[in-house]
Amino acid sequence: MPTYTQIYYHIVFSTKNREPVLNESLHEHLFRYIWGIVNNQRCHLYAINGAADHLHILSSLHPSTCLADLVKSVKTASSLWIKTNHALEGFTHWQDGYGAFTHSTRDKASLIAYIEDQENHHRQVSFRDELRRLLREAEVQFDERYLL
Repeated sequence: MPTYTQIYYHIVFSTKNREPVLNESLHEHLFRYIWGIVNNQRCHLYAINGAADHLHILSSLHPSTCLADLVKSVKTASSLWIKTNHALEGFTHWQDGYGAFTHSTRDKASLIAYIEDQENHHRQVSFRDELRRLLREAEVQFDERYLL
């Protein structure tokens, strides 16, 4: 029997110390590069966007790819691309760790809209408050010290 899966992962991670260095003018190039990384892992990227200090990705995984490997590939390769191309002044690297939340097919359209609207969303809500809400909604236990 073939393997069938459909799991949507909403992945969130920030720049080191949440430095606001993700220049919006370079988002298109960075996001296209990250799409290529995800595609090379045989995964599907549905949406990517972010704010000055973090990114959101909505992706499904190929059955042979584990989530930790995908995130590591995205963070490592995109960091190298940013540094090699001097694309983002002040960028040192991505923060250790990430948030990843699973969602159903019925959530996909609203998640894509949410990710696409990040710039407007973060005019009203800080990344820390957003992450806290995502963790609570997913019923993930967390330590406030690591949200700083």
